[in-house]
Amino acid sequence: MLQRVTAIFAEAKDLNTHRIQNKHFVLEVAYIGSLVDESKVSDFILVPFTQEHQSFKEILATNPSFKLVEDPARWADTLLRGFVLLQIESYVYALDAARVIRNQTPVAEVESTVQGPQTALNEDLIDSINLIRTRYPSPELKIEEGTVGSLSQTRLLLLYDQQRVDPTVLANVRKKLMGVSTEIVNAVGELEKLLTHPSRSLFPTMLITERPDRISRALGQGKMVLLMHGNMFGIVLPATFFDFMHAMEDRYESFWMTRTLILLRYLAIILTITLPALYISIISYNPELFRVQLAFSIAGSRSAVPYPSFIEVFLMLFLIEALIEASARLPRYIGSTATTVGGLILGQAAQQAGLVSSIMIIVTSVVAISNFVVPISSMSYAIRFLKYPLIVISIFFGVTGVAFGLFIYIVYLSQLRSFGKPYFRFIGGIKHAKGDIGQVNAR
Repeated sequence: MLQRVTAIFAEAKDLNTHRIQNKHFVLEVAYIGSLVDESKVSDFILVPFTQEHQSFKEILATNPSFKLVEDPARWADTLLRGFVLLQIESYVYALDAARVIRNQTPVAEVESTVQGPQTALNEDLIDSINLIRTRYPSPELKIEEGTVGSLSQTRLLLLYDQQRVDPTVLANVRKKLMGVSTEIVNAVGELEKLLTHPSRSLFPTMLITERPDRISRALGQGKMVLLMHGNMFGIVLPATFFDFMHAMEDRYESFWMTRTLILLRYLAIILTITLPALYISIISYNPELFRVQLAFSIAGSRSAVPYPSFIEVFLMLFLIEALIEASARLPRYIGSTATTVGGLILGQAAQQAGLVSSIMIIVTSVVAISNFVVPISSMSYAIRFLKYPLIVISIFFGVTGVAFGLFIYIVYLSQLRSFGKPYFRFIGGIKHAKGDIGQVNAR
């Protein structure tokens, strides 16, 4: 039994096997350590087997917890459901010893959902593997273990489905991990920066997530996942632009509602990137694009503002960026209240003092709200930056400069790759390649 199980889970570092014997029998035991409560293995199997006053075969026959498994094809599925397989003579039994993680599991806060699972990954790798294997019980799930950081020696796990992963991408990821040369790596964000190529990319090419359900779907799409000890987040790679615009909540809504929400996110991105630059362009160069009544209304609201429109934009964007940073750094119990009250007071006072126009307050609010529609925080940070180059171009070239800047962004996205895969895809995920891959030594 042990030979067959070991062959099936050849790359599973959490597979535990034992071969013990007493005066009468030889016992073979196999289980997946991340899914099993090992105290149950000791209490129900190892300790009774070593006792001589009662036959262990009688325990197996009388205890309903032990179930006979006659079909070897069921061994893999049985192990992946948290059972322990034990063979005595020619009989194979299964014991339910699943380790269930409940209260100690963190709740997803960064990628929260209303209807979906609320659990998040754990800082302990064994618990994280438990959550992932529970949602992805496939014997083809392979786990390679290594370390990163010459001084910190932080434990690192690489997860992938052997039948679905692209061998070229897998080899590329292994090569990049081997090429990481730094002393200390403590967080998955640091590892993402070390693996990103080019290092100064405008957009994130790897997705950082805390949700086991997102990770299980990524594995089913042929992607790979990196887990690091001491971190509640995992890295999904390769990633597409659509992955960052997709929330897990989308899978729980109706078809048309989901498509409407995705369209809303793309429109919000366009607004948050272009609205400040368009404001400067139209106010300074092309006011004829507005209707006459709206043009007069905007001119009237800016009559008390003593400086050009681009200074007004920079002033308000500085204030809104400072408020966003304050909300992230302040304690969560007072952060939202302090920044909301501060934003309202600053906005109203600046408008009454004639420092900014009322239309600029509206533009700033729309930009801030639209930026928070993006589900993944790393993409949200990238979108926050993209509006500033367009603002600089609009100061000198107006609407033509904004259009040229958007064209440059699209060209840049079109040539961007995530571990060799096209990055700028609006829908769908990475196509996976089926087939066995050769045995490659884990780091």
